[in-house]
Amino acid sequence: MDAFAAAADALFADPNVARGAIWRPGGAGSGMAVRVATRRPDQVVGFGDSRAILPSVLIDVRQSDVANPVAGDVVIIGADVFEIIAPPTIDSLQLVWTCEAARQA
Repeated sequence: MDAFAAAADALFADPNVARGAIWRPGGAGSGMAVRVATRRPDQVVGFGDSRAILPSVLIDVRQSDVANPVAGDVVIIGADVFEIIAPPTIDSLQLVWTCEAARQA
């Protein structure tokens, strides 16, 4: 394990940064326990001459926990259920996936 992987593991182990979650590939089955970090940046979207600020949810998960996340996967964090809604991206070191998600009602 190199220093970057060790740092990522330390961040995901820190309860101030990441939380326990259940990852359900394809939204089915009992899922698997993972650690995730969430971010909720606002997105500015243009509509003609006006702009709208839309809330978004980004979920980061280690590649070592979820090898190949895809749109349609479901993540349960506490009482909140999220669906991955776009193709995930991975960082340049292939350590952490970033997944755009939407809360399910």
